[in-house]
Amino acid sequence: MKVTTNKKDNYNQIFQLYSEISWQSNQYQFPSSISSFFTGKKNEVFVYVEAEKVIYLIGLGKDDIQNFEFQQIGNKFAQAQKNNLHAVPTLLSGDNLNDEQFSQFITGLLLGTYNYPFKKDHSFWNDQFELNYSEISGDQAQKSLKKAVAICNAQSACQDWLNKPANFKKPDTVTKYLSEIATQHNLKHTTFNREKCEELGLGAYLSVNQGSAYDAAFTILEYKTDVPNAKTFGLVGKCVVFDTGGISIKASTNLHYMKSDMGGATAVIGALLYAAEMKLPININAILPITDNAVSEKSYLPSDVITAYNGKTIEVLDTDAEGRMTLADGLSYLAKNYKTDVLLDLATLTGSSVRMFGDTCGALLSNNDQLIKTLIKTGDKTNQRLWNLPLWDIWMEDFKSDVADFKNFSMKPVGDCIIAAKFLEQFIENHPNWAHLDIAGVVFGSVGYARDKAATGFGVQLLADFLENYQ
Repeated sequence: MKVTTNKKDNYNQIFQLYSEISWQSNQYQFPSSISSFFTGKKNEVFVYVEAEKVIYLIGLGKDDIQNFEFQQIGNKFAQAQKNNLHAVPTLLSGDNLNDEQFSQFITGLLLGTYNYPFKKDHSFWNDQFELNYSEISGDQAQKSLKKAVAICNAQSACQDWLNKPANFKKPDTVTKYLSEIATQHNLKHTTFNREKCEELGLGAYLSVNQGSAYDAAFTILEYKTDVPNAKTFGLVGKCVVFDTGGISIKASTNLHYMKSDMGGATAVIGALLYAAEMKLPININAILPITDNAVSEKSYLPSDVITAYNGKTIEVLDTDAEGRMTLADGLSYLAKNYKTDVLLDLATLTGSSVRMFGDTCGALLSNNDQLIKTLIKTGDKTNQRLWNLPLWDIWMEDFKSDVADFKNFSMKPVGDCIIAAKFLEQFIENHPNWAHLDIAGVVFGSVGYARDKAATGFGVQLLADFLENYQ
């Protein structure tokens, strides 16, 4: 994609943006009869052909809409029109829109033409597409475009990996991809195989991996800045590439959707890509405990007692509570071996969070009130919303064990979203600024580009904004 701010007369297609209240343009004079067909209501589209130009009038609705709504409008427009758009010189013009609103709209255009699966053959992901601004200075236009493209590259990578069929994302293929992006973006990349994990004592993670036909791949990715005294973020993403439930096997209904159980990891991968492409002045230490949760003669069993990396013992009651096992070692390894200002984990962890919130928001649990406020504010800003749940000590009683320090599942029909987070808190090594995001209901669902459920990209823009603006 190219971007300029030069005004020409030979645009082949033109996007115009108009509010519901006032849509008359100073850029082009349209016949007055158009007002009978186009009112400027939100998401309304009117197509006007003039000589060799195709002009799209796009309604914004009221003039007090939030910034993320510009992305939604661009996304919906692109999804509806992507078969009609071409890689040609295009003018984007809107009355009194600022650079953030333009950036959001461009992001929507790009994400709206995402295709499932793995296709990038649409007009905006094309060097022949030339986008021209009419209201924003050249430097600011370039910055707006750079940010939009970085977000789209990051979110598209997230969606691609979550959408891939199970046979296209075995642990070794994910590891190979991470090695490639580490080389491309100058990230430090470390992977511990099964032998090394045993040597280090990553027992909780290994208990899940022991039933797999694939070697362990406990992966660490590090992004570093040269800026002195920069903030350092620790990110842990659940990376179960396919979850059968193990010996506590899941029902077959909708089992094919369990390819989505690496949604926490894909959000973290997207955040790393964004940080690297934008050269954010921060440090990130990310851990992805990669494995599948398979059924085999070597699978871990209900009643097993496992020793985690930090020495705590865990009684296994349900092998389908595997996510908290892998995250336990990921969190404690990160907390013990890296100094971080913030520690976050993201996971498609519990059906409890899905039943509680559906696809409206992720569940947030944290030991730091200021971090809670910041994450909620960031979620509202990016429209990747979170809702805070209590992390009271009373929930500890639900996973105490007679034969170990903890049980990995409470067996109660209520509160598992909270109990799982409280369980994970036992492995953060008293980190004072930690938050757990259960995003099981929001990373995979109804989308405009697929008939069935598919990846939404949730978490990438949330993390990107959080990392970029955290004070």
